Amino acid sequence: MARTALVTGVTGQDGAYLSQLLLEKGYEVYGLVRRSSHSEVDDHRLRWLNIHEDVRIVDGNLTDLSSLIRVLREIKPDEIYNLGAQSFVKASWDQPVVTANVTANGVLNILEAARFEAPDARFYQASSSEMYGLIQEPMQSETTPFYPRSPYAVAKLYGHWITVNYRESFDMHASSGILFNHESPLRGFEFVTRKVTRTAAAIKLGLASKLEMGNLDAKRDWGHAKDYVRAMWLMLQQDKPDDYVVATGETHTVRHMIDVAFRQVDLNPDDYLSINPKFLRPAEVDVLLGDATKARKQLGWTPEISFEALIAEMVEADLARLRRTL
Repeated sequence: MARTALVTGVTGQDGAYLSQLLLEKGYEVYGLVRRSSHSEVDDHRLRWLNIHEDVRIVDGNLTDLSSLIRVLREIKPDEIYNLGAQSFVKASWDQPVVTANVTANGVLNILEAARFEAPDARFYQASSSEMYGLIQEPMQSETTPFYPRSPYAVAKLYGHWITVNYRESFDMHASSGILFNHESPLRGFEFVTRKVTRTAAAIKLGLASKLEMGNLDAKRDWGHAKDYVRAMWLMLQQDKPDDYVVATGETHTVRHMIDVAFRQVDLNPDDYLSINPKFLRPAEVDVLLGDATKARKQLGWTPEISFEALIAEMVEADLARLRRTL
């Protein structure tokens, strides 16, 4: 029989790529979706990957324990991937309570539902490199102390530790992936990489005239989401649950990322770039650099898509999207 997976955050970047991977492996994939005033599910990412008719959408909400109990009771998943969150760091200062309710307490809710309704299911929690914040070591591994610098990071840290606690307290197969920045053409506009690639494409097509940015010196370890969802799946195939850093081990400044994007469309970014203080964070995370040695050794995982190829793919996808609007 085909294995069954439940994916929260299924309409997001990672949820879409993970669903694609699971479908290719023969899973029945259910996606948890929070209904709103919109009558239709915002499934444009699933449609981009042409899997929107293959993922079974179920109604539920990470902030509503009863809905999670109902969903797990109905579908009895073999694997649960909790990718749902309020995941935009900047917005977490404006909406700290929402961020806590969804990104922190939501993890507790789905773990508690799984404990009673799907105790044998293997559970994946999407942790974040933002938990390291004010870094305590030059490269961050599973043993590096955390120092979160945003309400989002604090909420993610709660989700991370409650997952560890349920694993140790109730013998659940619960693992966390401490994922460093990972991008793709499916990234939302609010994230810096997609903002840059879309603006570069828009300027090339005469649809924009400038790129407003904040801190150009921040350094990030950027990988491709397709590589990173493969690591998620590998974690749940292990005999024992554990926590793993998923990263490329390379950093690039925001400035370098801009240069790569604009080079893809044969433009000089200095002709269009301006600094706007409103895009600066209240508490900046200057550098994040992951040490994925454990994932490489125990999971056999390595990233396959280079940083330059990632940014080029994003620019080309944005060019294609914008040309369809002309």
